[in-house]
Amino acid sequence: MIATKNRRDDLRRAIFSCLKQTAAPEVIVLDDGSTDDTADMVRREFPSIRFYRDEVSRSATVQRNRGVQLASGSVVFSIDDDAEFTSPHTVAQTLAEFASPLIGVVAIPLVNVNTSDAVLQRAPSQNGIFLLDTFWGGACAMRREVFLRVGGYREYLRQQYEEEDLAIRILDAGYLTRLGNADPIYHYESPVRDNRRRDILGGRNKVLVSWYNVPMPELLIHFPGTCVKTILHGMRQGHGSRWALGVAKGFGVCFAQFGQRHPVRHETYRLFRRLRGSPATPLESARREFGLMEAG
Repeated sequence: MIATKNRRDDLRRAIFSCLKQTAAPEVIVLDDGSTDDTADMVRREFPSIRFYRDEVSRSATVQRNRGVQLASGSVVFSIDDDAEFTSPHTVAQTLAEFASPLIGVVAIPLVNVNTSDAVLQRAPSQNGIFLLDTFWGGACAMRREVFLRVGGYREYLRQQYEEEDLAIRILDAGYLTRLGNADPIYHYESPVRDNRRRDILGGRNKVLVSWYNVPMPELLIHFPGTCVKTILHGMRQGHGSRWALGVAKGFGVCFAQFGQRHPVRHETYRLFRRLRGSPATPLESARREFGLMEAG
Protein backbone atom coordinates (compact mmCIF):
# COMPACT_ATOMS: atom_id res chain seq x y z
CA MET A 1 0.00 0.00 0.00
CA ILE A 2 1.09 3.55 -0.75
CA ALA A 3 -0.44 6.61 0.92
CA THR A 4 0.12 9.70 -1.22
CA LYS A 5 -0.55 13.42 -1.44
CA ASN A 6 0.54 15.82 -4.20
CA ARG A 7 3.56 13.80 -5.32
CA ARG A 8 2.41 12.59 -8.73
CA ASP A 9 5.82 11.96 -10.28
CA ASP A 10 7.28 10.36 -7.14
CA LEU A 11 4.21 8.15 -6.92
CA ARG A 12 4.59 6.99 -10.51
CA ARG A 13 8.10 5.69 -9.72
CA ALA A 14 6.87 3.96 -6.54
CA ILE A 15 4.03 2.18 -8.36
CA PHE A 16 6.31 1.01 -11.17
CA SER A 17 8.62 -0.55 -8.60
CA CYS A 18 5.70 -2.40 -6.98
CA LEU A 19 4.48 -3.79 -10.28
CA LYS A 20 7.95 -5.17 -11.05
CA GLN A 21 8.01 -7.38 -7.95
CA THR A 22 8.37 -11.09 -8.68
CA ALA A 23 5.87 -11.88 -5.90
CA ALA A 24 3.18 -10.01 -7.89
CA PRO A 25 1.65 -8.16 -4.92
CA GLU A 26 -1.74 -6.50 -4.91
CA VAL A 27 -1.11 -2.72 -5.15
CA ILE A 28 -3.32 -0.28 -3.25
CA VAL A 29 -2.85 3.50 -3.57
CA LEU A 30 -4.63 5.82 -1.14
CA ASP A 31 -4.81 9.46 -2.22
CA ASP A 32 -5.02 11.73 0.82
CA GLY A 33 -6.79 14.65 -0.85
CA SER A 34 -4.24 15.52 -3.54
CA THR A 35 -4.89 18.79 -5.37
CA ASP A 36 -2.62 18.01 -8.33
CA ASP A 37 -3.55 15.50 -11.04
CA THR A 38 -2.44 12.45 -9.05
CA ALA A 39 -5.83 10.78 -9.46
CA ASP A 40 -5.91 11.31 -13.23
CA MET A 41 -2.36 9.96 -13.60
CA VAL A 42 -3.05 6.80 -11.61
CA ARG A 43 -6.31 6.03 -13.37
CA ARG A 44 -4.78 6.68 -16.78
CA GLU A 45 -1.43 4.94 -16.38
CA PHE A 46 -2.19 2.19 -13.83
CA PRO A 47 -5.76 1.02 -14.40
CA SER A 48 -5.06 -2.42 -12.90
CA ILE A 49 -4.25 -1.24 -9.36
CA ARG A 50 -6.71 -0.50 -6.59
CA PHE A 51 -7.05 3.27 -6.14
CA TYR A 52 -8.95 5.14 -3.43
CA ARG A 53 -9.20 8.88 -3.03
CA ASP A 54 -10.34 11.15 -0.21
CA GLU A 55 -11.40 14.64 -1.26
CA VAL A 56 -10.18 16.06 2.06
CA SER A 57 -6.75 15.30 3.57
CA ARG A 58 -7.00 13.05 6.62
CA SER A 59 -3.29 12.13 7.12
CA ALA A 60 -1.11 9.27 5.93
CA THR A 61 -1.80 7.45 9.20
CA VAL A 62 -5.53 7.33 8.47
CA GLN A 63 -4.84 6.18 4.91
CA ARG A 64 -2.52 3.39 6.04
CA ASN A 65 -5.16 2.09 8.43
CA ARG A 66 -7.62 2.12 5.57
CA GLY A 67 -5.16 0.36 3.29
CA VAL A 68 -4.65 -2.54 5.70
CA GLN A 69 -8.40 -2.92 6.11
CA LEU A 70 -8.85 -3.03 2.33
CA ALA A 71 -5.98 -5.43 1.65
CA SER A 72 -6.79 -9.03 0.79
CA GLY A 73 -3.40 -10.56 1.65
CA SER A 74 -2.19 -11.82 5.02
CA VAL A 75 0.95 -9.64 4.89
CA VAL A 76 0.77 -5.94 4.02
CA PHE A 77 3.77 -3.97 2.76
CA SER A 78 3.94 -0.21 3.21
CA ILE A 79 6.20 2.14 1.26
CA ASP A 80 6.22 5.93 0.99
CA ASP A 81 5.16 7.63 -2.20
CA ASP A 82 8.66 9.14 -2.51
CA ALA A 83 10.33 5.71 -2.26
CA GLU A 84 10.82 2.68 -4.50
CA PHE A 85 11.78 -0.96 -4.45
CA THR A 86 15.16 -1.02 -6.20
CA SER A 87 15.07 -4.80 -6.66
CA PRO A 88 12.23 -6.92 -8.05
CA HIS A 89 12.87 -9.48 -5.27
CA THR A 90 12.36 -7.36 -2.12
CA VAL A 91 8.77 -8.43 -1.45
CA ALA A 92 9.53 -12.13 -1.97
CA GLN A 93 12.65 -11.92 0.20
CA THR A 94 10.72 -10.20 2.99
CA LEU A 95 7.83 -12.66 2.93
CA ALA A 96 10.32 -15.44 3.71
CA GLU A 97 11.28 -13.56 6.89
CA PHE A 98 7.87 -14.26 8.43
CA ALA A 99 8.82 -17.94 8.81
CA SER A 100 8.64 -17.67 12.62
CA PRO A 101 5.10 -17.15 13.94
CA LEU A 102 6.58 -14.77 16.52
CA ILE A 103 7.28 -12.15 13.84
CA GLY A 104 4.59 -9.49 13.49
CA VAL A 105 6.59 -6.88 11.58
CA VAL A 106 9.63 -6.97 9.32
CA ALA A 107 11.56 -3.70 9.07
CA ILE A 108 12.75 -3.62 5.46
CA PRO A 109 16.29 -2.30 4.80
CA LEU A 110 16.17 1.35 3.74
CA VAL A 111 18.50 3.95 2.23
CA ASN A 112 17.70 7.66 2.60
CA VAL A 113 19.31 8.49 -0.72
CA ASN A 114 19.39 12.28 -0.35
CA THR A 115 21.12 12.06 3.02
CA SER A 116 23.49 9.10 3.06
CA ASP A 117 24.31 5.76 1.45
CA ALA A 118 23.93 3.99 4.81
CA VAL A 119 21.54 1.04 4.83
CA LEU A 120 19.16 1.34 7.77
CA GLN A 121 17.05 -1.44 9.30
CA ARG A 122 19.34 -4.19 8.00
CA ALA A 123 20.13 -7.23 10.12
CA PRO A 124 23.81 -7.64 11.03
CA SER A 125 23.77 -11.20 9.66
CA GLN A 126 21.58 -13.42 7.52
CA ASN A 127 22.02 -16.15 10.11
CA GLY A 128 19.43 -15.84 12.84
CA ILE A 129 16.66 -13.40 13.67
CA PHE A 130 17.52 -9.96 15.06
CA LEU A 131 14.99 -7.76 16.83
CA LEU A 132 14.46 -4.02 17.24
CA ASP A 133 11.99 -1.83 19.08
CA THR A 134 10.31 0.01 16.19
CA PHE A 135 10.34 0.47 12.42
CA TRP A 136 9.87 2.95 9.56
CA GLY A 137 6.24 3.09 8.48
CA GLY A 138 7.30 3.61 4.88
CA ALA A 139 9.60 0.57 4.77
CA CYS A 140 7.93 -2.34 6.50
CA ALA A 141 5.75 -5.42 6.14
CA MET A 142 3.15 -6.40 8.75
CA ARG A 143 0.90 -9.33 9.47
CA ARG A 144 -2.52 -7.95 8.62
CA GLU A 145 -4.32 -9.92 11.33
CA VAL A 146 -1.93 -8.67 14.04
CA PHE A 147 -2.20 -5.07 12.85
CA LEU A 148 -5.99 -5.20 13.00
CA ARG A 149 -6.00 -7.05 16.33
CA VAL A 150 -4.14 -4.23 18.10
CA GLY A 151 -6.19 -1.49 16.42
CA GLY A 152 -3.70 -0.27 13.83
CA TYR A 153 -2.11 3.15 13.93
CA ARG A 154 -3.47 5.59 16.50
CA GLU A 155 -4.96 8.19 14.17
CA TYR A 156 -4.82 11.05 16.67
CA LEU A 157 -1.03 11.04 16.34
CA ARG A 158 -1.28 11.73 12.56
CA GLN A 159 2.49 11.49 11.95
CA GLN A 160 5.76 11.15 13.91
CA TYR A 161 6.29 8.25 16.31
CA GLU A 162 3.06 6.53 15.35
CA GLU A 163 5.19 3.50 14.44
CA GLU A 164 6.70 3.40 17.93
CA ASP A 165 3.23 3.46 19.45
CA LEU A 166 2.09 0.63 17.16
CA ALA A 167 5.25 -1.43 17.71
CA ILE A 168 4.95 -1.51 21.50
CA ARG A 169 1.28 -2.57 21.24
CA ILE A 170 2.22 -5.32 18.79
CA LEU A 171 4.91 -6.41 21.24
CA ASP A 172 2.33 -6.49 24.03
CA ALA A 173 0.19 -8.79 21.86
CA GLY A 174 3.10 -11.25 21.75
CA TYR A 175 4.66 -10.43 18.38
CA LEU A 176 8.09 -9.08 17.50
CA THR A 177 9.63 -6.66 15.02
CA ARG A 178 12.66 -8.06 13.21
CA LEU A 179 15.38 -6.49 11.11
CA GLY A 180 15.19 -7.55 7.47
CA ASN A 181 17.79 -8.83 5.04
CA ALA A 182 16.04 -7.99 1.77
CA ASP A 183 17.34 -5.78 -1.02
CA PRO A 184 16.76 -2.24 0.29
CA ILE A 185 14.08 0.31 -0.44
CA TYR A 186 15.40 3.66 -1.68
CA HIS A 187 13.76 6.70 -0.09
CA TYR A 188 14.08 10.03 -1.92
CA GLU A 189 12.84 12.43 0.74
CA SER A 190 10.51 14.85 -0.97
CA PRO A 191 11.02 18.60 -0.45
CA VAL A 192 7.23 18.90 -0.20
CA ARG A 193 7.18 18.70 3.60
CA ASP A 194 6.04 20.97 6.41
CA ASN A 195 9.07 20.64 8.69
CA ARG A 196 7.74 23.02 11.35
CA ARG A 197 4.56 21.02 11.73
CA ARG A 198 6.57 17.78 11.74
CA ASP A 199 8.78 18.98 14.60
CA ILE A 200 5.85 20.16 16.73
CA LEU A 201 4.02 16.88 16.19
CA GLY A 202 7.24 15.03 16.98
CA GLY A 203 7.49 16.69 20.38
CA ARG A 204 3.79 16.23 21.12
CA ASN A 205 3.66 12.62 20.04
CA LYS A 206 6.77 11.54 21.90
CA VAL A 207 5.03 12.64 25.09
CA LEU A 208 1.74 11.01 24.14
CA VAL A 209 3.28 7.65 23.21
CA SER A 210 4.72 7.47 26.73
CA TRP A 211 1.42 8.52 28.26
CA TYR A 212 -0.58 5.94 26.32
CA ASN A 213 1.67 2.95 26.87
CA VAL A 214 4.04 3.10 29.85
CA PRO A 215 2.69 1.35 33.00
CA MET A 216 2.89 2.64 36.54
CA PRO A 217 5.11 3.10 38.45
CA GLU A 218 7.58 3.18 35.54
CA LEU A 219 5.70 6.15 34.05
CA LEU A 220 6.78 8.34 37.00
CA ILE A 221 10.38 8.18 35.77
CA HIS A 222 9.84 7.55 32.07
CA PHE A 223 7.49 10.48 31.45
CA PRO A 224 9.67 13.38 32.72
CA GLY A 225 12.73 11.74 31.18
CA THR A 226 10.99 11.62 27.80
CA CYS A 227 10.06 15.32 28.04
CA VAL A 228 13.65 16.36 28.76
CA LYS A 229 15.23 14.06 26.16
CA THR A 230 12.77 15.18 23.49
CA ILE A 231 13.57 18.87 24.03
CA LEU A 232 17.31 18.12 23.98
CA HIS A 233 16.82 16.20 20.72
CA GLY A 234 15.08 19.22 19.22
CA MET A 235 17.92 21.49 20.32
CA ARG A 236 20.46 19.22 18.65
CA GLN A 237 18.37 19.44 15.47
CA GLY A 238 18.49 23.24 15.67
CA HIS A 239 14.74 23.51 16.30
CA GLY A 240 14.51 23.34 20.08
CA SER A 241 11.64 25.81 20.33
CA ARG A 242 9.47 23.77 17.96
CA TRP A 243 10.05 20.54 19.84
CA ALA A 244 9.54 22.28 23.20
CA LEU A 245 6.22 23.65 21.94
CA GLY A 246 5.27 20.13 20.90
CA VAL A 247 6.17 18.74 24.32
CA ALA A 248 4.02 21.44 25.95
CA LYS A 249 1.12 20.57 23.66
CA GLY A 250 1.51 16.89 24.45
CA PHE A 251 1.60 17.54 28.18
CA GLY A 252 -1.49 19.72 27.82
CA VAL A 253 -3.60 17.07 26.11
CA CYS A 254 -2.62 14.08 28.25
CA PHE A 255 -5.65 14.34 30.49
CA ALA A 256 -7.92 14.98 27.51
CA GLN A 257 -6.56 11.68 26.16
CA PHE A 258 -6.86 9.87 29.49
CA GLY A 259 -9.38 7.43 28.09
CA GLN A 260 -6.81 6.37 25.48
CA ARG A 261 -4.28 5.35 28.12
CA HIS A 262 -3.98 1.56 28.06
CA PRO A 263 -0.55 0.71 29.49
CA VAL A 264 1.29 -2.36 28.26
CA ARG A 265 2.32 -5.13 30.63
CA HIS A 266 5.39 -4.56 32.79
CA GLU A 267 7.28 -7.35 31.02
CA THR A 268 6.44 -5.79 27.63
CA TYR A 269 7.80 -2.45 28.78
CA ARG A 270 11.01 -4.06 30.02
CA LEU A 271 11.49 -5.93 26.73
CA PHE A 272 10.78 -2.78 24.72
CA ARG A 273 13.43 -0.89 26.71
CA ARG A 274 15.86 -3.77 26.21
CA LEU A 275 15.35 -3.70 22.45
CA ARG A 276 15.74 0.08 22.35
CA GLY A 277 18.94 -0.04 24.35
CA SER A 278 20.40 -2.92 22.34
CA PRO A 279 19.46 -2.71 18.65
CA ALA A 280 19.72 -5.96 16.70
CA THR A 281 19.07 -8.15 19.73
CA PRO A 282 19.23 -11.84 18.72
CA LEU A 283 15.90 -13.61 19.14
CA GLU A 284 17.46 -16.39 21.19
CA SER A 285 18.92 -13.84 23.60
CA ALA A 286 15.48 -12.25 24.07
CA ARG A 287 13.98 -15.72 24.56
CA ARG A 288 16.40 -16.56 27.36
CA GLU A 289 16.00 -13.20 29.10
CA PHE A 290 12.24 -12.78 28.79
CA GLY A 291 10.95 -16.31 28.25
CA LEU A 292 9.24 -15.52 24.96
CA MET A 293 6.67 -18.03 23.80
CA GLU A 294 5.27 -18.60 20.33
CA ALA A 295 2.51 -16.09 19.64
CA GLY A 296 -0.98 -17.23 18.84
